Amino acid sequence: MTDAPLISVRGEAVLEAEPEIARLSVHVQSQESDRRTALDRLTERNRQCLDLVGSYGDAVEKVETGGVSIAPVLKYRRREGDVRGYRGTVWIKIAVTDFAVLGELVARLGDLERTYVNGPEWELRRDSEVYERAARQAAHEAVARARGYAEALGARLTGLVELSDEGVGRTPDAPVALAAAYGGRMDGAEEPEPIDLEPETQIVRAAVVARFTATAPDLEPR
Repeated sequence: MTDAPLISVRGEAVLEAEPEIARLSVHVQSQESDRRTALDRLTERNRQCLDLVGSYGDAVEKVETGGVSIAPVLKYRRREGDVRGYRGTVWIKIAVTDFAVLGELVARLGDLERTYVNGPEWELRRDSEVYERAARQAAHEAVARARGYAEALGARLTGLVELSDEGVGRTPDAPVALAAAYGGRMDGAEEPEPIDLEPETQIVRAAVVARFTATAPDLEPR
């Protein structure tokens, strides 16, 4: 154990950055009186949705199926009854990196029959350099703050005892529903107008706690 004075500080950094990914959640549905017909309709609409997304090429980084369900729709909700029909749902998750086509893609997805679009959720990549930059700035802030305290006491820093990372993360935001369509576009109708979407600024926060050794302070009155 050292008898040298210790200075403990907390360093923080808050950065603003443009998002790198926009995530969309798309639910494609069918509802028919016959189970097989509901499944066939769902398969067809799912393929239409995937073909549309695939037509955007590298602008879409990833497409995933989040889940599929086929369930009976009963006539009575509070007790067992005759089956009125069957409802099918496919959940598709889409990651878009080219924001120039995002508004058009959202509008065209929302124009598909029995399709619900939720998003976008703006994000940074997990390995984005913004997180590293925020962590470095938080560490620099800790050193500067500790040095300022030491100078105020007539001392100087001599070493680092401990540096604890409190974490780096993005301030979360609630997703917003953008479009819903259950009728579908009539054959021969024009394509829908793109929706104007402005990327949401991402707020990245980082914090560290650091302990430094220092020379003996000069506590004589001045």
